[in-house]
Amino acid sequence: MHTKPILRVLDGAALSPPPLWLMRQAGRYLPEYRELRAKAPSFLAFCRTPELAAEATLQPIRRFGFDAAILFSDILMVPDAFGQEVSFEGGAGPQLTPIADGKDLAQLRETIDLERLAPVFEAIGRVKDGLADETALIGFCGAPFTLAAYMIAGKSAPEQAPARLFAYRHPELFQEIIDRLTMGSVAYLSRQIDAGVDLVQIFETWAGVLPAAEFERWSVVPLRRIVDGLRKRHPHAKVIVFARRAGIALDELAVRTGADALGLETSIDPYAAAAQLAPATILQGNLDPLVLVAGGQALRRATEQILAAFGGRPHIFNLGHGILPETPIAHVEALVAQVRAAC
Repeated sequence: MHTKPILRVLDGAALSPPPLWLMRQAGRYLPEYRELRAKAPSFLAFCRTPELAAEATLQPIRRFGFDAAILFSDILMVPDAFGQEVSFEGGAGPQLTPIADGKDLAQLRETIDLERLAPVFEAIGRVKDGLADETALIGFCGAPFTLAAYMIAGKSAPEQAPARLFAYRHPELFQEIIDRLTMGSVAYLSRQIDAGVDLVQIFETWAGVLPAAEFERWSVVPLRRIVDGLRKRHPHAKVIVFARRAGIALDELAVRTGADALGLETSIDPYAAAAQLAPATILQGNLDPLVLVAGGQALRRATEQILAAFGGRPHIFNLGHGILPETPIAHVEALVAQVRAAC
């Protein structure tokens, strides 16, 4: 039997209390992270410095004792490893050289440059050395559609209109982008497992903007190909899929992607999800990050609701999206204490 609670849940065990980790649990809400971040000239330089990335990954584990650490990195390390220029400018979010046509795509690599990602794999080894036996380490990547949306627009765009228009106007070219990202993701996640992560999560942040047929083609199918491709290399690989704004397609995601667990976003009613999905479906989530900022009675009630809705089934407690920079540390401590006391 696994000693790591999250791996036990991913094997189908219903634990009480459930294991707990938080998306973006390492980052700006922690004073020790802000101090550490000042040691690198840019965000990407920080991600590419193994000792800094590893330390950032371990900070919330030391402070809160979460059941899993998630590697400190960014989903846009993958476009960077395909040769696309990526930067983070001030508070404006990521900036990429946009792909407008086939000529732009031809400037990128056909296959992912794993050597460019070597600092990520080194950071994994450093983190493993600093974790207790019962604490899992999570690797991750962005889903192909989510990455393609950034790569085509060159930034985050409302409703991801640039990528959606590109897919309608140039479906064959868009398919080529998705195919490259799919195979690159398999290779990247496989190397993360080789380096020591215990499980991986695929972040499908933007596929919820797609109509049903496009959602199937550009999100569900590539996700399934990643899971299948990863399991060909690592038959026992554990995979969580987190798909934001895809609530109406929960059953499709849970069954058709082949993932071990499904991450639920904030807007999904936990009781409805529990009723809709088979009891054996392993779920993760889905506390509102804003209620964690608010704290107090609102936080206690929301936490109780999630614990009650998913009680008796395999569940990993988490947020429905990433923790916000303004989150008070005392509220995270209160959440951890409440979840740990659940039985």
